Amino acid sequence: MAMANQVTTELLGEHPPLTSISCGLPLTASWIRAGEGFVAFGTYKSTTVTGKKRFKDASRWWKNELAHLVIKNNVHGVGTGPILFSSFSFDEEEPSILMIPEVVVVTKKGKSWVTWIGREQPVLQDNPLSAQHLTFTWSEGSLSDGQWCEAVNESVERIKSGTLEKVVLARDAIAKTTGVIEPAALIQSLEMEYPSTWLFLVEDLIGATPELLVRLNKSLVTSRVLAGTIRKTGDETRDATLAGSLSKSSKDLEEHEYAVRSVADALAPYASSTNVPEAPFVLHLPNVMHLATDVTGVINDSAAHVDIFTLIAALHPTAAVCGTPTDIAGEVISELESMNRGRYAGPVGWVDAHGDGEMGIALRCGQISPEHHEIRLFAGCGIVAGSIATDELAESQAKLLPIRTALQRL
Repeated sequence: MAMANQVTTELLGEHPPLTSISCGLPLTASWIRAGEGFVAFGTYKSTTVTGKKRFKDASRWWKNELAHLVIKNNVHGVGTGPILFSSFSFDEEEPSILMIPEVVVVTKKGKSWVTWIGREQPVLQDNPLSAQHLTFTWSEGSLSDGQWCEAVNESVERIKSGTLEKVVLARDAIAKTTGVIEPAALIQSLEMEYPSTWLFLVEDLIGATPELLVRLNKSLVTSRVLAGTIRKTGDETRDATLAGSLSKSSKDLEEHEYAVRSVADALAPYASSTNVPEAPFVLHLPNVMHLATDVTGVINDSAAHVDIFTLIAALHPTAAVCGTPTDIAGEVISELESMNRGRYAGPVGWVDAHGDGEMGIALRCGQISPEHHEIRLFAGCGIVAGSIATDELAESQAKLLPIRTALQRL
């Protein structure tokens, strides 16, 4: 496809499901939930940002790129026109990725449209992928199960001593294959069992996150906070009992309160009419149940300049992926995890030309290696005073299941 700086958005008629669309370019990004969202192909332009000002730098880069695009938008509304996909690292010193695709196909609220950069409209095709029958060998990541449990116990001791209130410890696992891990096939596989999560892909970071860091739709702000988890058994009666115990668990409610408080406090300078429900609800996923709270608010008139990058900078890292207090929890993570999180637990999602968009937290995910023969999976658990290492290990194993089961279908 000829590269140019003209961007065109046109309505689409009927088309294949998002996860089976192809257009002759590689799948480079996706953001899908319940069959709606974005799939993107090719790369028009990309860059990386690092450091304390990375969110501000990302906003500046996006605005500069938009200034050099000639936009012909025949659809209008949030998510139309040129789209930026971004995947930020957990640690500010690690590279974060910004990517503008060549082609984006969108389905939202009964309407579909395609945006492309260039003169010629892409030809969309149905490309259902067949099973690849890959075989994987698994290995432990940076810490063995026993070593990770020791890190959990050390964290609990520090919490009980009053050093901090909560810390989120993550672990990794490695899967290798002699075949090729295709991101498009993995997204399709994830959608089969986790359609209620946000299925994301940016630069080979792929996952099914249940946690929405922030959505900005005109002036309305939404953040879904998850903290407090219990593994499902597959028995409906037993799981209903477990859901009731989760909603009453003092350990999980304490962990959840820290996470909700951190989000509400971060949004306070920018949003008015903030609504924080008194109690969380139980979010049911195929593998686990979470305590969940949806925090909403309206951007203040005095903060009209605020875009989604401003909100990300204020929110990240939340207590749900770091801990409380943030700075001390970050130091404990650096000391005890023994690994580089990369873009795991960082903001991931999309932004449109008006600064609106959706950013999830990159959870339940894996990083595919450059040659696509290996994938590194991640899972993390919130540790508080009442945490028990073996229970946290079981929770982490449950959180690895989305990618593990999706890989087994390839």
